[in-house]
Amino acid sequence: MKKLFSLSLVLLLCLSALTGCGKKADGSGLTKVTLNEVAHSIFYAPMYVAIEEGYFEEEGIDLTLVTGFGADKTMTALLTGEADIGFMGSESTIYTYLGGTQDYAVNFAQLTQRAGNFLVSREPIDDFSWDMLIGANVLGGRPGGMPEMVFEYILIKNNIDPAQDLHIDQSIDFGSTAAAFSGGQGDFTVESCDLPHPCLFHIPFRSPRHISYPLFQSWKACAPPQASSARP
Repeated sequence: MKKLFSLSLVLLLCLSALTGCGKKADGSGLTKVTLNEVAHSIFYAPMYVAIEEGYFEEEGIDLTLVTGFGADKTMTALLTGEADIGFMGSESTIYTYLGGTQDYAVNFAQLTQRAGNFLVSREPIDDFSWDMLIGANVLGGRPGGMPEMVFEYILIKNNIDPAQDLHIDQSIDFGSTAAAFSGGQGDFTVESCDLPHPCLFHIPFRSPRHISYPLFQSWKACAPPQASSARP
């Protein structure tokens, strides 16, 4: 399955390169393609395997991988020409289009099916239930971001009003919520964690952190959390 995923990604990038996204490298015969990913996560391991195993070179692609650390930054890189392809939540393309951007991006491939985020608490919770969040302060990330929207969607599914029943702090960028949580802010935080060591690279060892609930258990295939986007 992982190899199929990787080969599918290679094929998609090949098609993008052939339609003008990439640039021919001098004398190498390879098409240069810059891919800006929203975050560097184990959930995208098949893509990293494809890079390390040389699948892209085999298909004539000289791939440069850049981490944007946020869908807004990845979209900016795409629109300014710093990246040929953006790997981010599909919501960024919608916002850009609705904002009236002339040279808007287009989602052309769904690469993940579930949200790779976890609700993280300070204390271990053996039998978690969503009503435990009533009255709590949760670090949700920037407003309109995929992690925050998925979180609110799940709250509503569990009969919790995101605006009335708890406080969701949306003043902190998603890439900075872990640092804020380790600094003492919030009772819970929504994080993209690296398994098998949850939050190992996001929250320091000195800060107690425990996964309360993996959001993908409640996030069905309502919309693609991650999609590849390119300018038409």
